Amino acid sequence: MATPDQELVPLLDKDGVRLTVDDALATVTLANPAKRNAQSPAMWRAFAEAGRLVPGSVRVVVLRGEGKSFSAGLDRKMFTPEGIEGEPSFIDLARSGDAELDAAIAGFQEGFTWWRRNDLVSIAAVQGHAIGAGFQLALACDLRVVADDVQFAMRETGLGLVPDLTGTHPLVSLVGYGRAAEICLTGRFVGAQEAVASGLANLAVPAAELDAAARELAAAVLAAPREAVIETKALLRGAADRTYDEQRAAERAAQGRRLRDLAGIGE
Repeated sequence: MATPDQELVPLLDKDGVRLTVDDALATVTLANPAKRNAQSPAMWRAFAEAGRLVPGSVRVVVLRGEGKSFSAGLDRKMFTPEGIEGEPSFIDLARSGDAELDAAIAGFQEGFTWWRRNDLVSIAAVQGHAIGAGFQLALACDLRVVADDVQFAMRETGLGLVPDLTGTHPLVSLVGYGRAAEICLTGRFVGAQEAVASGLANLAVPAAELDAAARELAAAVLAAPREAVIETKALLRGAADRTYDEQRAAERAAQGRRLRDLAGIGE
């Protein structure tokens, strides 16, 4: 398994997003370290494009950021009257009709949704600042490995906004309503130790070991049979929306499919 982007031809390399594929492992890299991987609508469109370009042979996607920060959040130019060249500013969005505004935000969200597909396992390798949109991008993934210098923060509420890039659902699922409310409403930083203790992160490692730890976790996932991983992920993701008895039934159905497949008599 190659190190991140080592001797691999990118399938995508634009707007601060690079996608490379090494057999069953894909790596999506935030590649604008000079701006601390600040995010923009163009980057969000590139996230969505990366999801469409991931080959069917890929089983695990590692998301990482170059430089000292995973992502410092939204490019602050979005808050200025002129905004980012070629993109609607927040003022432009506010002046649009209800349907147009909803469609614009839905378009932004598309780059954050595919990471949770049942046929993939996504792992975010997070170092330094992961603020606002950066925090939500990490939350979009199934698993999170963090460096010991990580600083998560949800700053949207303090700016008069709400987290709208799909981050609220996984945050509440991981840490519970009370802690999620406190994190969002105060905008405070969450460090590595608290992230692991609260369930935000699966493990924390020294910053120099972050990429290696993410690759090791990816290798462990890849060691299991693909269809079993897909079925298990689907079971776990759907558990919160099912009753206990409904989950039991879902387990039985999934296991029936696995047994028949292993016996060579599946559909």
